[in-house]
Amino acid sequence: MAVEIITREDLNEFRKQLLEDLKLMITPPQKTNKGWLRSSDVRAMLKISPATLQNLRLNGTLPFSKINGIHFYKQSDIEKILETHFHNGK
Repeated sequence: MAVEIITREDLNEFRKQLLEDLKLMITPPQKTNKGWLRSSDVRAMLKISPATLQNLRLNGTLPFSKINGIHFYKQSDIEKILETHFHNGK
């Protein structure tokens, strides 16, 4: 039976790797760019009410598709609107 000596550096490296692995397991997965979002996703993303989202649809600010009563929005359109209305506070 072979004997291996474990050094403090080995233990520190193991600890670092273990912490990284635990962080990956605990951290919720990032949402990927889905392309199309439902109304609930858009409201959560923008932190707005259903009425505000409806107003954005009605006044033409936010393009959408409607299939069987469900509204869908392109994530790229939402990002474009946010960039267009961006103010740097000056």
